[in-house]
Amino acid sequence: MIRHLSRGALIFDASVALVAVALRYLLGVNEAPLWAVVAILGVAFALRRLSPAIALAAAWLGALAQMVFLLPIDGANLAIIAVLFSAARYGRSWVRRAGLISVVAGSVLGAMYLSVFYWGPTQPDDWATFVWPQSPGEFMSLVGTFVGMTALLGLSWTAGLLARTQAIARESKSARLVAESVAAVELERNQIARDMHDVVAHSLAVVIAQADGARYASAADPAMADSALSTISGTAREALTDVRLLLEQLRHSQSLGPQPGLADISALVEQMRSAGLQIEVVENGPSVELPAGKQIALYRITQEAMTNALRHGDPAAPALLSIEWSGETVTVTMKNRIAKQDSLAEQRTGHGLIGMRERALLTAAQLDVGPEGENFLVRLALPTTQ
Repeated sequence: MIRHLSRGALIFDASVALVAVALRYLLGVNEAPLWAVVAILGVAFALRRLSPAIALAAAWLGALAQMVFLLPIDGANLAIIAVLFSAARYGRSWVRRAGLISVVAGSVLGAMYLSVFYWGPTQPDDWATFVWPQSPGEFMSLVGTFVGMTALLGLSWTAGLLARTQAIARESKSARLVAESVAAVELERNQIARDMHDVVAHSLAVVIAQADGARYASAADPAMADSALSTISGTAREALTDVRLLLEQLRHSQSLGPQPGLADISALVEQMRSAGLQIEVVENGPSVELPAGKQIALYRITQEAMTNALRHGDPAAPALLSIEWSGETVTVTMKNRIAKQDSLAEQRTGHGLIGMRERALLTAAQLDVGPEGENFLVRLALPTTQ
């Protein structure tokens, strides 16, 4: 029955209720029973979010006390509207049903109670003076009062229910986006695992073949054995680098076949041009041979950057692919003008960008992605060494 509420929310609700009750007392409370009714409704207002059930019970207690002592309608009764809203917005299923029942029951009792005050020339002294309407006009007055109170109380309860539905929808959307993000990361990791499978398998096959050859050649030709051991050493180092890229990956399947690398970027550029992407390529500095795992990461990130440029870029403005070789780092920059009708939010939250960041993380690279003026920029700084 008690909900978790932050300290700030508790202080806010209690402060508003206390101020409202204090103002009502300053305006003048002449009758002792009215003091109690105002205090009870103030408590109901303060507890409306912390415990909708207790707040609803307190609201009923205040309303019934008001009827028993034949007190007039008061500004403090506005707390009932807030309580009904909170019962539908924050309460459990049975509290929401109790709130709906309260709307109907409260409308009936309220219409009858108002009739006690406003039928006849004078205000009655007790409930015994209430009689069933004696004329069509009095009957229509009773019906109109009931309809009006139902609309007022029902509207507050319905508004709370709509607010609850919207909150659930927002939470569901947030949970769905998180689940999609996690699934995208897992999918990309599995793809990385499939890419790396062939690299590691090939490296180990070379090591095994060279080791067997060195073992047989060591007696007859020591120089050949040294060459084989040198090949084993270099291949093993590259394989070790590639194995380090397999961080927390879950591989569900394997896809054998040649893997793309630096030599395939030219073919990729031509493929994107044939698909309609205007792209200029600039490469500066002496290239360095990269481990196979880093070549795959560079190729895949460049591929995704070009794909984003094709999908989201302005077709009238050419894109620019820049590859800068500098010391121990290769920097790949993809820049394209953003189409006016395109959504930057979609680019920043797409699954492709999630995969790019995952690959950059696994290769110890720095990846910067985002808008830069009228352009969208992808910049990858990949270490060329282990």
